[in-house]
Amino acid sequence: MDILVFVTNVADLKAVSKIKPLLTAMPAIEDWNVDLDDCDRILRIVSNDLCPRKVESTLQTAGFDCYELAD
Repeated sequence: MDILVFVTNVADLKAVSKIKPLLTAMPAIEDWNVDLDDCDRILRIVSNDLCPRKVESTLQTAGFDCYELAD
């Protein structure tokens, strides 16, 4: 199991509801959450085999900033 961490601009529950169908449509994602209290609006994804670029491009296509947080 991997935990992928992304910096986003998902700022509120309305934005979370917009990305929810995009993330739940990815079968490789076991679980995910957005920390709305963090200044970087951290998106954490638990997955077995998911390319971070796919998450970035999916959210960016939907109009959100999304960049993997480097180790």
